[in-house]
Amino acid sequence: METPKPDAPAKPPHLQARSSSGGLLFVPCATVFVSSFCVMVLELVAGRIIARYLGSSLYTWTSVIGVVLAGITIGNYLGGRIADLYKPSKALAILFAACSAGCAATIILNNIAGVWTWLWQFNWPTRVLLHVTLVFLLPSTLLGTISPIVAKMALERGMPTGRTVGDIYAWGAAGSIAGTFAAGYYLIALMGTISIIWAVGAVMLLMALLYGAALWAARIIAVIFLCALGIGAGPWAWARETALKIGLREKSQDVILYEDETAYCYVAVKSMGGNPERRVFVQDKLVHSDILVGEPNHLQYSYEQIMAAVTHRFAAGKENPSFLILGGGGYVLPRYLETFWPAGIVDVVEIDPGVTKAAYEAFGLPRDTKVNTYSLDARNYVDQLTEKQRRAGRVRRYDFVYEDALNDFSVPYQLTTKEFNDKLMELLTDDGIYMIELIDTLKTASFLAAMVNTLEQTFPFVTVISESDVASDYRNTYVVIAAKHKLDLTDVCKDSAISSTVWYLNDSEIAQLRTKANGIILTDDFAPVENLLAPVALRNTEQLARKLADQAEKYAWRGNLEKTMQKLEELVEADPSVSVKAYKVMALIFGDSGRIDPAIQIYNAAFDHLDANRFADQLLSLRYNYASLLKKAGKPEQADEQFRITAQDCWDTLTRNPQLVEPYVLLGNISAEDGDFTSAVEYFTKAVNLNPDDLENRFNLIQAFEAQGNTGSALQAAGSAIQYLQSRNRIEDAQKVEKYLQNLQSQK
Repeated sequence: METPKPDAPAKPPHLQARSSSGGLLFVPCATVFVSSFCVMVLELVAGRIIARYLGSSLYTWTSVIGVVLAGITIGNYLGGRIADLYKPSKALAILFAACSAGCAATIILNNIAGVWTWLWQFNWPTRVLLHVTLVFLLPSTLLGTISPIVAKMALERGMPTGRTVGDIYAWGAAGSIAGTFAAGYYLIALMGTISIIWAVGAVMLLMALLYGAALWAARIIAVIFLCALGIGAGPWAWARETALKIGLREKSQDVILYEDETAYCYVAVKSMGGNPERRVFVQDKLVHSDILVGEPNHLQYSYEQIMAAVTHRFAAGKENPSFLILGGGGYVLPRYLETFWPAGIVDVVEIDPGVTKAAYEAFGLPRDTKVNTYSLDARNYVDQLTEKQRRAGRVRRYDFVYEDALNDFSVPYQLTTKEFNDKLMELLTDDGIYMIELIDTLKTASFLAAMVNTLEQTFPFVTVISESDVASDYRNTYVVIAAKHKLDLTDVCKDSAISSTVWYLNDSEIAQLRTKANGIILTDDFAPVENLLAPVALRNTEQLARKLADQAEKYAWRGNLEKTMQKLEELVEADPSVSVKAYKVMALIFGDSGRIDPAIQIYNAAFDHLDANRFADQLLSLRYNYASLLKKAGKPEQADEQFRITAQDCWDTLTRNPQLVEPYVLLGNISAEDGDFTSAVEYFTKAVNLNPDDLENRFNLIQAFEAQGNTGSALQAAGSAIQYLQSRNRIEDAQKVEKYLQNLQSQK
């Protein structure tokens, strides 16, 4: 008989736990890894999904991080109490199902908050915070409840407390790290933000079913989520219509020709209609560029027109000037420079290849363009060139450098500092010019003043040009010009097609401007650009004004005068500068549809509510349209009185600024209305000389000659227009004039 072997000595309890803890802790650790992964993916996506409405700035990311952390904190607090009251597996099933519903809710809430005008009544930082809170506090809170419940579930398995809690924390942190890198480096570029949110919701739903497939509540939420997924992401027409109604897809009144989620931003190209067609280039919330299709030499923004005017003056005599543009956007300025200086060198530094792709696909940048694009940060490009110059002694130097990478809330500070300016100066030719576009309010002008102060540390000559018809407390676009020597900028915009009055800051105004930054010099170590732009953020009303104008137009088309007037009054309070055009549009809608009396009421309201001194130039065409409507309504005496007032206002405006085109056009129209075609010819000739690019002015002149009975001069004006348009490669416009010319010749 064998002697029985003695039992092996029992392992101490802590060694028993160590040998089996891997299996016992796998499910809790995997659960907390997945939930933490999803939290960080959602946080990164949050910054992108709201960018379409709020942009990407210090305010948005501060709000996103703060709100998500607040949600996790609240969730941890609630999760601890839920863990004490309910069985962990059952609680996790319900909470994961709720998380999946919360993910779908973020899409709906973001689309609702983005167009909710109540939020737009607050200043910008407050609006951003409220928007982010409404959209992301709920899902962050739900996801925050998971970790405490998982921790209790792990502890109930008899593992040592310290090691169990440590493992749960470690796997949670690992999930957060994995989610951060996965979203930032891979998922956003691969899937886009909306698809990621649906994917996170699907993962949450799967976790819910794994923990409680038999629970009826989890099943109901699963069915609801899958239905929402089909409606929100399905390709069917009925799904798209339903999703728009319930907010699962973003509503847009614009025709989107192209959109993409790049590694840096949301990019879209939208058609605004018209003939020639107008398109806008959108990066996040910002309309970055505006073009007329097929007319690259027609710059739409005043800052572009100012930059072009300076370029034309100082590029005269240069056969092949060299240009460097920092920030490609819609490539409007690069195409303009290529059009006028085909032998020149046009280099663009655009960090986002997706932006360049959008310009090729839908914004008119030709595939055979000679524009050279460098896809890297502008600071890196300048650093590389200056380093190469120091080593090799010879690199390309530029006659003109344009900085077009700054906007209102998101400023790449590394492109604003003295160190950057010093390097850029090395890359300029001896007579080179550096121009920067930036946004600020004149009332505070902290950022503008800091930029001027900083540039003056490097460049001997610094000045500023801007529009002059913007109130001091409203956002305005400025062009800061710096050079190695003094520039004569006297009336530099005189012969340009600039669409507004121009303000050339004199020496005393520049000196006064310097004081508004409290002596701040922007450096690589100290560049608080977001803080300097805080007053701009607080005063931002652009989106609210645009929304109110859209609402007013919607009511006008429906014939609802009361609602139209209400929205116009709100618009005057929000942003009077936008309301001038809105009043004109609403009155034309009513007038063109035969509702004369409501149109007259809108005109009278405009004259009552708008400051006649501040908006004198913009009110010219409004009063002319009013006079034309009165004439159409059979009220000749009142019409004649308004025409007389309009003519006097035009002369007053020309006394202040004789280079404006619109007053001459209106005077020509008024003269034609009176049958005085000799005066009409005189005024239309001046309009054409001031802005030879405007086709309508060309036709006005031709038709005035024709009405005068001077067919020979009409033929000559038509031939001159054709020759000019062909020289600008505007073939379609030239063909329109040619067709008119043929009719004239046949009549002769």
